[in-house]
Amino acid sequence: MRIAIAFDCFFPLSTGGGERLYRLLAESFARHGHEVTYLTRQQWTGPAPSVPGVRVRAVSGRTGLYDEHGNRRLLPALRFAAGLVRYLARHRGSHDVVLVSALPVLNVFAVRLALAGSRTLVCADFLEVWRREQWLEYSGPVVGRVAATLQRWAARVSPLVSCHSRLHAERLVADGTPNAPLVSPGLIHGAVLGPANEAAAEPPTVVYVGRHIPDKQVDAIPAAVAWARTQIPTLRAVVLGDGGQRRAVQAEVDRLGLTEDVTLPGFVEQEELDRHLAAAACLVNPSRREGYGLVVVEAAAHGTPVVLVDAPDNAAVELVEDGVNGVVATSLAPEVLGAALVRVVLAGPTMRSTTRAWYERAVRERTVEVTAERLLAAFAESRRR
Repeated sequence: MRIAIAFDCFFPLSTGGGERLYRLLAESFARHGHEVTYLTRQQWTGPAPSVPGVRVRAVSGRTGLYDEHGNRRLLPALRFAAGLVRYLARHRGSHDVVLVSALPVLNVFAVRLALAGSRTLVCADFLEVWRREQWLEYSGPVVGRVAATLQRWAARVSPLVSCHSRLHAERLVADGTPNAPLVSPGLIHGAVLGPANEAAAEPPTVVYVGRHIPDKQVDAIPAAVAWARTQIPTLRAVVLGDGGQRRAVQAEVDRLGLTEDVTLPGFVEQEELDRHLAAAACLVNPSRREGYGLVVVEAAAHGTPVVLVDAPDNAAVELVEDGVNGVVATSLAPEVLGAALVRVVLAGPTMRSTTRAWYERAVRERTVEVTAERLLAAFAESRRR
């Protein structure tokens, strides 16, 4: 098949779970012998990135996606959608399938418009499906209502939809998608790593990995660590990443007198990130919104358990088996989140062993490769019908 993937970010020029997913799917489709084109936003200077078996094409120019609060800006989304219409209208008949990310949702309508009346199959892939209240909070009363309506109609007009958690599959059904969503089995990439650390490094350290934006609730970590230190006085924390909430996190660290015990190194290279995850007593991720939670799996590969926070929009909790590969705290309250940290840290080698065993099971069943194979089978079946 001739397959196009449409997403306005390209890994590693921009990083995140979605970026990695679509890059890996493109490479997997190519390995299966399909002709793959990756349609994205211009993020490079000089020639387009070289990916074996994949043509990378820019359909819109260089532009920043996020505002100062870490929210996506509307203008880049409009430009990318317009670029998709122009490109696909010029190349009607050149693709058998277009897998289009519904983030932002305008992409779905752009692809459907450009390919209206053609025989090209369109699969809308939903990294997340937001509640109406989320849209209103994120984009305001006017744009939020429009976005919520467009999301609902994108689900309804797409004959084939895919997503990556039970939470978002249920929301797609509620939004009226005409066919059952294809739910991916997982997003793990690569084989099991070398031997995991049987014990965490000393002193015990909890690690956060990700952007510092309101949805991640990173500023709750210092108070939770302060509470946990009443039980484990040597406990430390490393808060990786950056973003608009970094100042709030640093202010909490200063307020609680933790400047010697909580560090904020910013973003780090993959090799250093792996070292932090391998040495950590646990990963803490208090996010209230996750489409999948790939960092949970990345930590588990090292035998490092996780502490998450239960929230209506946090699909990552689906990956946690209580007491096996981590704990889900019931709230952000310092004594609740802190107690969850204490439980995991004190479990020590026992939970590290069960976490690694969880990963070794998952890596056989929840991989991007399996997801790609299921998508390819769905594409072929839909085209036959």
